[in-house]
Amino acid sequence: MENKVGKWRYVLIIIIALIILAVYCARLIRWQIFQKDYYEDIALTSTEYTVKTDAIRGEIYDKNGVPLAVNKSGYRVVINKIYMPDEELNENIIKLVRLIDKCKGKWIDELPIKVDGKGNYYFDKDKTDEIDELKSKDNLNMNPYSTAAECMAKLVEKYGCENFSKKEQRNIISVRYNMDRLGYSRSNPYVFADDIDRHTMSVISENMQSVQGIETESTAVRVYENGTAAPHMVGVTGLISEEEYTEMKNKGYAYNDRIGKSGIERAYEKELRGSEGSRTYEISSDGSISLKDTVESKPGNSVYLTIDVNMQKTAQKALKEAVSEVKANAKEAGGKNNGEDCKGAAVVMLDVSDFSVICAANYPSYDLTKYYDDYEKLSSDDSLPLFDRAFMGALAPGSTFKPMVAAAALQEKAITTKTHIECQGEYTKNGLHLWCMSYHGSIDMYQGIRDSCNVFFAETSRLLGIENMDVYAKRCGLGVRTGVEVTESAGTLAGPEYSREMGSEWYPSFVSPAGIGQSDNQFTPLQLATYVATIANNGVRLRTHVVDKVVSYSGSEVIYKTEPEVMDNMGVSEANLKEVQKAMNMAADNYIALDDFEMQIAGKTGTAENSGSDHANFICYAPYDKPQIAIAVMVEHGAKSSVAIGVAKKLMNEYFAINTDKKE
Repeated sequence: MENKVGKWRYVLIIIIALIILAVYCARLIRWQIFQKDYYEDIALTSTEYTVKTDAIRGEIYDKNGVPLAVNKSGYRVVINKIYMPDEELNENIIKLVRLIDKCKGKWIDELPIKVDGKGNYYFDKDKTDEIDELKSKDNLNMNPYSTAAECMAKLVEKYGCENFSKKEQRNIISVRYNMDRLGYSRSNPYVFADDIDRHTMSVISENMQSVQGIETESTAVRVYENGTAAPHMVGVTGLISEEEYTEMKNKGYAYNDRIGKSGIERAYEKELRGSEGSRTYEISSDGSISLKDTVESKPGNSVYLTIDVNMQKTAQKALKEAVSEVKANAKEAGGKNNGEDCKGAAVVMLDVSDFSVICAANYPSYDLTKYYDDYEKLSSDDSLPLFDRAFMGALAPGSTFKPMVAAAALQEKAITTKTHIECQGEYTKNGLHLWCMSYHGSIDMYQGIRDSCNVFFAETSRLLGIENMDVYAKRCGLGVRTGVEVTESAGTLAGPEYSREMGSEWYPSFVSPAGIGQSDNQFTPLQLATYVATIANNGVRLRTHVVDKVVSYSGSEVIYKTEPEVMDNMGVSEANLKEVQKAMNMAADNYIALDDFEMQIAGKTGTAENSGSDHANFICYAPYDKPQIAIAVMVEHGAKSSVAIGVAKKLMNEYFAINTDKKE
């Protein structure tokens, strides 16, 4: 009996389900067939399109409010598909091109095909990636060996511009092809010209006022004030790449957005970008268009850096003079390895109280205001002006490494301040043969640092051991990232760990070259400045940083303020650090280049061997008794450390206002 009831329940459920399904099918048939015209009319009378509007990008300033990357009012030309019939597009593109050219302005021209005076098409050899994209399956689907003329023939047919001259065809196709790439649609207008002046805007407005869909808009244009002051740190913006778009489209980015490409512009993209707004249009069945809704955009936040523009300019000038001095010295000395191969230098200066970057300069450098115009020249320059030597240029530190080795050896009791080591000009233990610059005789740690004795530190390193050495080095910020907000190199710390990574063997005899700043050791000026600041700060390493604060665009609200953050501690007692600091002060007093310097400082030079002339390095902090600043200078193939001292000296003169000849 129960089984029969159960079966009827299942049958009843199935019957009810079939009835519901039949009702839905009947309604679908009614909607799609019998009431098709009715619902099409509704769709036509209620079509909406939402167009996004850009937010004003936040600005970038130095610590004193000196502008570095700010916005000015500009104008752009936009083609709006809502108003622009497709059949009129080609003619209007040509009109726009003629007007822009007449005003000597620039329109966005990305097509990797050009046309010469004889009407022959050819590929732009500097746009190989763009050429490959054009020929790809997603676009023309042509063979890799297809010619520019073959590509153009297909594009002319695609965009229906057969009745125009070859030059006009090329210009129409450049715009139309870029429109397709950027997803031109009723919801996505196309920016034809991104930055035009007021005169060009007026000419276009006057001549195109009767053309629906051609609009001139006010816009915020990025301007790099003091463009030579800190270009590597500030960075640039640019059109989002395909890879970036794939990664960031879920965060609200469009295919034609501009984003930060490097430096602070990239690192603080989220804070600088702001929130975009929107305009919603409604198109009725008779084709009339009305603005239904507007959402205002919200400007991005502004970033204040820790750097001082005046110190940046002093540093850049000092680096340029140092490289010139090296080349002059090399010319006078003649021969090889005297600095004739010197091409670049960098310096970083930190505030010891919080490890903020006061200046970080490179030579050679470039002007942010001319970055895109000069990019081809800059990128092919073998002196690497685009390379951020200060934060990325890892080189052998040479003898600047020795104070850290001394501190670690004292703490690990490998030596004491009374330990004496005999120097006869060479070191030969464990089958190793190292030379020293002089015959120092029996010397202690103070003399070892003051006179930069390789024998003393080769033996001290052997007694300390590579494992201990590397532990203390990392605590100082060597071989690890400092935590700075922009891109930096971690450098290379010599030892078994790095050798394993490289697939090579580490031998005990390698520790002595590592202990004098050679072997695989390579650090950036930023790391060396962090290291010497750690010594000056009694062994406490703070996070190195270049951002002081983030504020609202109006400046009325502080969103974020960087506070000192402890990253590590050397683990060296105050007593032992005081002895190392004393030795560094003795070294600074011993440098001829500092004979006329009025302040007591602690410092250490380093001339690092490599292929070519030695690198010339110098680290210091000042004043010796109450440290305020820490400096690291690296002059690539500078040959003599005195040139690096000269850079630091000029910075200290500026910072402490010692130089009485400062320009008014």
